[in-house]
Amino acid sequence: MDLARVLRSKNSGPFEITFDVIFDDDAVYERVKGSQALHTARMAELFGVPVDDVIVCMFFDPARAFKLTLKRGWAQGSVGERDTFGAQQHAPLLELMIP
Repeated sequence: MDLARVLRSKNSGPFEITFDVIFDDDAVYERVKGSQALHTARMAELFGVPVDDVIVCMFFDPARAFKLTLKRGWAQGSVGERDTFGAQQHAPLLELMIP
């Protein structure tokens, strides 16, 4: 929360949700990337999903960004849908501590 310039979640189709963490400082980006804190097993644990539900978990150097894509636990627009745009799902990343 204190290190990223942008932290957001959004739809990535009706069955996936994607998260973007974008940094505006090279040193901070490299610190986060080097910390190994954002890895597949940790992201699965953080969001309470099986590791197999993590579709993308990667850093993208040209944009100084981290990208995470998960299978949605429910189809977009289905009965009981809590967040059709996927815009409110990034909260677990706000409390993630980076060494």
